[in-house]
Amino acid sequence: MKRFSDFIEKDMAQKANKTAQQFPDIPKRKFRIAKSDDDRMLAFGWASVSMRVDGEVIEDWQNDIVEPEELENAAYSFVELYREGGEMHERGGAAVLIESVIFTEEKMLAIGIPAGTLPVGWWIGFKVLDEDVWQKVKNGTYSMFSIEGEAERVEVKEEQ
Repeated sequence: MKRFSDFIEKDMAQKANKTAQQFPDIPKRKFRIAKSDDDRMLAFGWASVSMRVDGEVIEDWQNDIVEPEELENAAYSFVELYREGGEMHERGGAAVLIESVIFTEEKMLAIGIPAGTLPVGWWIGFKVLDEDVWQKVKNGTYSMFSIEGEAERVEVKEEQ
């Protein structure tokens, strides 16, 4: 099984932030915002990925596995009840959700995306409302999305 961090680039800057303080044993890495629009302060990218394009399950930074069905349910709840983007899980009002798509194997098949093209995951887009936050997106301080939530941890035994 591969970890999510195995597929993202090392962050050479190693900027100190809350995540690094919370998880000092996890190397700081970068999953780039895939698309942005400076004039409209829009940022798009993967909020979370459950499976690689080859079907391999991914562990996230906290060594958790988020099953596709659980990710789909969490995304629907977020879109229905919240839609707000915060800054480093400290304050709200920094951004608002403008795009959300859960790519499951079934949905990709239904819309004609060939198997093995995209990972199973949650693609999002936010309009950043706070100019200071947008500057941090542009300069790379905030180079990824971070989802926040609660779940019950269940130990998974690895297959040999």
